Order: sequence, then structure tokens, then C-alpha cells
Amino acid sequence: MAAATTHDQAADARRSQAGWARRYRWPALALALLIIGGGVLAWRTGLLGAPGPGSADPPHFVEEALAAGIDHRYAGGFNYFVGGGVAAFDCNDDGRQDLYLAGGEAPAALYRNDSPVGGELRFSALPDPATDLRSVTGAYPLDIDGDGVTDLAVLRLGENVLLRGLGDCRFERANEAWGFDGGADWSAAFSATWESGATLPTLAIGNYLTLKPDGTTGLPCSDSSFFRPEAGGRGYAAPVPLTPGYCPLSMLFSDWNRSGHADLRVSNDRHYYGEASDGEEQLWRVEPGRAPSLYTAADGWQTMKVWGMGIASYDLTGDGYPEVYLTSQGDNKLQTLAGGPSEPNYRDIALSLGVTATRPYTGDTSLPSTAWHDEFADVNNDGRADLLVTKGNVDAMADFATRDPNDLMVRQSDGTVVEEAEAAGIVSYAKSRGAAIADFNLDGMLDMVVVNRNQNVSLWRNVGWGEAAQPAPMGRWIAVRLHQAAPNPDAIGAWVTVTAAGSTQTREVTVGGGHVSGELGWIHFGIGSAQEAQVTVTWPGGPDGAPLTVAADTFALVDRGASEVTPWTP
Repeated sequence: MAAATTHDQAADARRSQAGWARRYRWPALALALLIIGGGVLAWRTGLLGAPGPGSADPPHFVEEALAAGIDHRYAGGFNYFVGGGVAAFDCNDDGRQDLYLAGGEAPAALYRNDSPVGGELRFSALPDPATDLRSVTGAYPLDIDGDGVTDLAVLRLGENVLLRGLGDCRFERANEAWGFDGGADWSAAFSATWESGATLPTLAIGNYLTLKPDGTTGLPCSDSSFFRPEAGGRGYAAPVPLTPGYCPLSMLFSDWNRSGHADLRVSNDRHYYGEASDGEEQLWRVEPGRAPSLYTAADGWQTMKVWGMGIASYDLTGDGYPEVYLTSQGDNKLQTLAGGPSEPNYRDIALSLGVTATRPYTGDTSLPSTAWHDEFADVNNDGRADLLVTKGNVDAMADFATRDPNDLMVRQSDGTVVEEAEAAGIVSYAKSRGAAIADFNLDGMLDMVVVNRNQNVSLWRNVGWGEAAQPAPMGRWIAVRLHQAAPNPDAIGAWVTVTAAGSTQTREVTVGGGHVSGELGWIHFGIGSAQEAQVTVTWPGGPDGAPLTVAADTFALVDRGASEVTPWTP
């Protein structure tokens, strides 16, 4: 594997004067807004966290979908305006993340990752009746039965399907074996968590508009479904409806206040509940042995209405609690706890940090954007999580941008962001939907796959400072994979804290969020120019594990209770 590099003369030469002007435009504006709003005090007291250890320049990406062997699109009319997700996970235990792509009216498709380490991306289609399902809107990977082989939760227009992983990228339908009622709704959101003492994960499925017996859709919004294991734990009990339902397009189980158990955040599409309705964003309290109940104003919850499409969660401020990014049409939101973990009272900091992404930066710049999938990941290995937001008109909404490219917002040392999609080379006017960010060729640089409506998937290889023929890493990194005993071998619900070069990053291991897209595999952290990092895991149910040292540019397996990590070599 190539050694990581820091700033060098060749890299400096590639930075133009215009590039520097572009880089500091948003931070200056954001700083002014912080001053106006009293944000400087918050900055000095840690709102924006400690500066990261590395460069804030964007990496360069090259598009390789067709060359890599991926020819697939999310197809369909009105019933597939929403959805269009991808699951990224390792289905054959070779350390590479494979892809399961929703197809809408067309069949879904499973692609095995055959990419050489550090080389061009390569994928092989694996047709199989078990996975080539039609009417698929999205999918999420998780090990449902705790056997060490990843399974898939497949969302559909109609019956949802749980696919049991058999190894070597083979799957079988498991609805009947696991007592899972797949329903007959239009499903467009999913999340999962393990509750204390449970042998199977608790599942939440967000249902969109009502699906009529003749296959057409209409109002009102359907209730979503909440699944717990039945007594004895051999399968699932009948689902509990989450009433009222307001047409969710994303949901996420998250331990937002570090209480030791996860609640369910739901982001809803206000288009179908109207201005006068009581519809809003929701946070469901999930307590062992009790039916879910909504947090209300009496609990500190603040009413908010957005055209909710995606949820991304990450601790951006360094206070140990996750911020929440919500995609919408026009104005996107970034929420942080207003008064600490005692109540779910959030305030918006998107404007002050420059992440509203309200309009396209190129294309139809006079019209509002339509945002879908959102995901935090450190694409330039500088020790700060950046933000990908996919964009695309619902279909032909004249009041919203048609030429609406995806955003790649690169975080700076002061916590603000700079829009760098153009500099990164990922501008596309496809109607994008779901996405995943992962290191597909195991070179330590995060790549991206984006599902597009009625156009081929986009697959972007990260080449860092370099070009397609000669990649050049931008910074150093580590990637960890957690493991504990069944029933939750991937330690969903754990918190991973990484300290390197005086900077600390914390992230929660979750299943859900984004827009009908999920990932399971290596957990990637950029560490700038540091030679090593200290990794501490707060395991589900606690307590913290011992701090473990991980050398830079290393894939490391972390077992619960281990006194050291196990390096893994591709």
C-alpha cells in the first residue's frame, strides 16, 4: 500500500489563486454570522471543537461506474420519485464492501467488489432470484441472526423482505423463518438497534403514502412499523404501528443523549401533511418493555416542519453528543443540543457553519435545491468529517432546480465548510438519490457511490492529490472493525473515540439514516499527519474499553475485551 503523504511542493503548485479565494469565502461569511449571533463565545467555549490535524483541501475523484462493470439505474414513475438506495457491505468476507442497488421498477442488483488494492474499481454482477427483487426502494445491511454473516433488510413498494446471508454473497428469503411481517406498504425509511437482553435487533420501518389494493398510492400517510423480538427471541412479534405517521423518508435509532439506549428519530415529508396539519419531525422514546411514545414540548422537543428526506448524525462539536443534519427542499438543517443532554431541545447551526446548501453552486443557481441522502465522512483524511449531500429534482418540479448537482462540503479547521464538489470533479446533473461512502479499493481513501433516478449509478474513485493513473494519498488514516459476541456481533450502538495529533473524533455506530441507504464495514477516520491514533470504544451496554493504539494507515480489528488490536492486511 502506498505511503500517505502530507503537503508537498507538487500539491502546493496545484493550488491556484482562485482556489484559495474559493476556499476562504464561506469561512469569512460564517465567522461574520457567528459574531452577529453571539457565536464567537460558543466557538471559544468549544462549540466547533478542536481544530483537526491536517489539510482542508478537497481530494480529486474519477468516475468509473461503467468501466468498473456497474450498469444499473433506479427506474420508475411516480411511485419511485423517492427511494433509490444502496447497501454497502462485505458479503464474501474479503474485507471489500460489495453493493446491493435498488432498482425501482427494474430488478435490484447485487455487485461483488473485485477491486485490486489501490487500483481502479472493479465490480461483478451476481444475478440471483433471491436478490433480484423488483419494487425495491432501498436496503440496509445488518447481521440480524448474529451468525457473523451480514443480512439485508430490503425496503419495497409492497412487501418488505429480510434476506439472510449464507456466505459467499448468497442470500435466502427469511421472512417466514424469522416471523417477519413484511406488510404491503410503500416503505422508504429504516433503522435498527439492539435493546438490552434481546436476541434479535429491534427494527423500525418508515412507510410513506398509503398503498391501495390496486397498487396505486394516495393519501393519507401510512403508519410506520416497529418490530421487537417475540418472547423467547426466535422471531418477531406482530409490528406495533407508529401513529401518527407523517410520510417519513428517513429514520435513525441513536443514543442522542448518551443515556445507554437509543431513541428513534424520524424525518417526515411535510408535502403530505400541509401547513395547517399537526405534522412535524418526530423523536420516539424507546424504553425496554414499553411501547414507543413521542417526545413532546413538555419534554423539550421543539416543533419543526421540513420536507424531510435524509438524516445524518455525527459529533461535530467535540462535546460527545451527535449533531443531526436533515436534508430537505431548499433550506437544510444542522441541529445541536441547545442545553445539553437533559432534554431533546435542539437549535439550528447550519447557517453559521455554512451547510444550508439551499441552492445549487452551479447549474440552476437561482432556484432552490432538492436534497436527499446526507452522510458525514472524512474524504481528505484531515481529521474532520466532511459532508456529502445528494441532490436532484423530484421529477419536474418547476419551482425547484433541475440542474442540481450533489454537494461535497469540506470542513475547515474552524468548523465551517467550503463547497468543493467542482474542485473534487464530481459535478453531475443526474437526479441523485441514495449513496454510500466507503474505501472500495482498500487504499485508505474514501470512494463514493451514488444512485441516480433513471440514469446509471455514479461510482467515484478517490485519488487524493493525484490523478486516475497515479493516485496520491492526502493524509493518514485508520480503519477499524468492531466485534463482540452474538447477538450483536458488529456492536451496533457502540461509540468509537479516536484521538490523534491532539484532536479527538467521536462517532456512533448506527444502522439507518441517510436516504434508504446504509453501510456496514470498516469505520474510517482520517488522522492528518499523525503516526498513530488512540482508539477507545464504548461498547453497547458499557463500559469503555481500554485505549488501544492503532498505527497510521492500518486496518484494525477490535474485539471487545482485547488489550490490543489485530492488524488486518488486504
